[in-house]
Amino acid sequence: MLFNSFEFLLFFPIVLLMYYLLPHKLRWLFLLASSYYFYAASEPYLIILLLISTLVDYYCGLKIGNVDPRRKRYYLWLSIVVNVGILVAFKYLFFFIDSTNSILEYFGVEISSSEQVQSYRIDQILLPVGISFYTFQTMSYTIEVYRGNMRPEKHLGRFALFVAFFPQLVAGPIEKATRLLPQLKKTISPDISQIKRGMIIMAWGFFLKIVVADRLGIYVDAVYADPDGHQGLPTLLAAFFFVFQIYFDFAAYTYIAIGAAKTMGISLINNFNRPLFSINITQFWQRWHISLTQWIRDYLYSPLRRKAHLNRLVSVLLVFFIMGLWHGANWTFVVWGLLNALFLIIEVATNKWRKNIFDRLHIPSKLRSIMGWAISFTLMMLSLIFFRSASIQEAIHFIGNLFVVPNLHINVLNNYLELFLSILLIVGVQWVHFVKGNNRIYELVEGRPIWARWSMYLAYIAIIVMLGINRQESFIYFQF
Repeated sequence: MLFNSFEFLLFFPIVLLMYYLLPHKLRWLFLLASSYYFYAASEPYLIILLLISTLVDYYCGLKIGNVDPRRKRYYLWLSIVVNVGILVAFKYLFFFIDSTNSILEYFGVEISSSEQVQSYRIDQILLPVGISFYTFQTMSYTIEVYRGNMRPEKHLGRFALFVAFFPQLVAGPIEKATRLLPQLKKTISPDISQIKRGMIIMAWGFFLKIVVADRLGIYVDAVYADPDGHQGLPTLLAAFFFVFQIYFDFAAYTYIAIGAAKTMGISLINNFNRPLFSINITQFWQRWHISLTQWIRDYLYSPLRRKAHLNRLVSVLLVFFIMGLWHGANWTFVVWGLLNALFLIIEVATNKWRKNIFDRLHIPSKLRSIMGWAISFTLMMLSLIFFRSASIQEAIHFIGNLFVVPNLHINVLNNYLELFLSILLIVGVQWVHFVKGNNRIYELVEGRPIWARWSMYLAYIAIIVMLGINRQESFIYFQF
């Protein structure tokens, strides 16, 4: 079920109302049933994978908490193997097979169609929505129990709710069990102020998705569909728009998830912190998709450094290789990840050298920040061309078109009003994020006179009706 669908607009108010009408002891059951319905509305058969992941990690958590310490690692590995196995089977197997065949063909080894695996048509299987998110979330639970940071959850129903909690099930944020599970157990009374805040946050998310991100996507799609027909400046503008499209699209989902949870008295981790104002690549990755970067840091990067004794260079390359592959079964995502690793490595390696040069030239700190922002944004924009492209060849071709003799006809959609509106919306949203950050959007409304609040509510509805893109486009991160 899409957040930006009429089904959700009917589903959510009913869930919220019943949640507060039911006694505390029944809420977990109602939320669990609602979460499974939310997921099954899109993929009724693939819910079995969600159940497998839930049951395996529940079992492994209990065993880790009760067996001999020398044996508990076996259950940790069982959890990891099952979850990673689900990911490989339903997301990467065809990618690995296809990549292996391509390598063999490159070295002159012909693979006839009869010799290829034809019975297992993984490319024809629907990719389970949210599989990368809920498998990472359940694995984090098993790891935390293994490390002794929490006791195993004995209530199967509440653990299943932790895995399937519908606001963040499909595209995060990826929550740790130490943070979310206790909240799902506590008794929550209706708090009007929190419900209002949650709905304001949700409203901002709907605005970002329906009015801004989907509008930018029309221009981006048009240029990527015919890159040779839009060389030069239109290509540059499409690359620029895509940076904001993917940010606003993903932030929109996060806002709706955080807001929906807040109306029920549950706090989810803030997934963004003004990432496009970052003055270097390191800062960007501290502010972008925070729940994933923290997961990678805690459960992958730190163990590689401490236990595998890998040096920083190898660890960063490996981590960003995996992070790129996590985003999709395509070499374009791997290249995107490795480019970011390369940017980070160069940035750290040249930090003292750059500081000495700036000091000698007496460049003021504000100008350094502006230069750092411009360089970081440009590098991120170029790397995201690989993220958006269907193949590495297409991405390289697209980048080449950036440097063709400039084509000044940027009005690709033959509508200057839409072009101006897109730029105006980017500036407006970024100004709001600069002033309020990604976690205080409700302050735009709070504290104002009642007439001002209701004027803003009515203006919001009017903007959605008049400027909303009525395509019910899926969120970009649904594919991951």
